Amino acid sequence: MRVNFTVVIPARHASTRLPGKSLLEIAGKPLIQHVYESAFNSDAERIIVATDDRRIKNIVEAFGGHALMTGAHHKSGTDRIAEAINQLNIDDETIIVNVQGDEFGLPSAIINQLPGMMFAHPAVPMATLCERITERRDLDNPNIVKVVFSKDHSAIYFSRSPIPWSDPTRTGAGAGFPSRPYRHIGIYGYRAGFLRIFTALPHCPLEESEQLEQLRALYYGYEIYVEEAVAKCGIGVDTPEDLELARRMAEKNG
Repeated sequence: MRVNFTVVIPARHASTRLPGKSLLEIAGKPLIQHVYESAFNSDAERIIVATDDRRIKNIVEAFGGHALMTGAHHKSGTDRIAEAINQLNIDDETIIVNVQGDEFGLPSAIINQLPGMMFAHPAVPMATLCERITERRDLDNPNIVKVVFSKDHSAIYFSRSPIPWSDPTRTGAGAGFPSRPYRHIGIYGYRAGFLRIFTALPHCPLEESEQLEQLRALYYGYEIYVEEAVAKCGIGVDTPEDLELARRMAEKNG
C-alpha cells in the first residue's frame, strides 16, 4: 500500500568539515541535486529543501525543485525541518521523512521504507533505519553511529562507541566481535506533530555527551522504531575524502 508522506531535506551552507558541500559537483551536478533526485524517485507526495542560504535555494529552483528559506540560527537539521513544516502549516498527522542534504546515492526504496514502517505502527512517533556492521574498523569508528534495539525493534541506545561490547579475551568463533552490531543510518521518519514536540524539548545530558540528538527522544521516553534497511544505503559526504569517494562511485556507475 502506498503511504502519503513529505520529504524535507535540510541543507546548510556553513558545514564545518566541508563548507558549501551542497553545491559541490558530483558527475556534473551539485550534491543537493543528487539528494533531491533520490527523493524524487521515491513515492513522496512533496519534496522540500529547507536551507539557510540563498545560493542553495537558487540552485534547487534552477533544476526545478522546491526550496524554502529557514533561519541561520538552527543547530540541527531537525530544527530546520520543524521551522519548514510550521511555515507550511503541515498537519500534525503528516509523515515527514528527513533525508539528510549530504546523503549521496540514497536508494529510493530506503526513503519509501520509513513511511511504510510508520503506517504499520501508528503509535510510533519516530522511526529510523540501520544496517549490519561487519568490519572491526567500522565498529571502532566514532563517526559511524551504532544502535542497539529490542526484539520489538524499539531503539535502546545510540552511541559513537562500539556497542554492544564484546569481551576481547573471549576465544573461539567471533572472538572480540559482538553479535550482530548495527550501524545507524541517519534518515528519520516522524509524524509532524511529534517533530514539533521533539524540537521544543530541552537538550539532555546523553545527547550533549554523544552529540546525537536522537538520544533526546529516548531520554524523554519516546519510542524510536528501528528496522534494517531494505537496500544498501549511500554515503554521507562530510569530508573531502567522502566527496572524492562519491565522485568515484558516480563515475563507476556511469
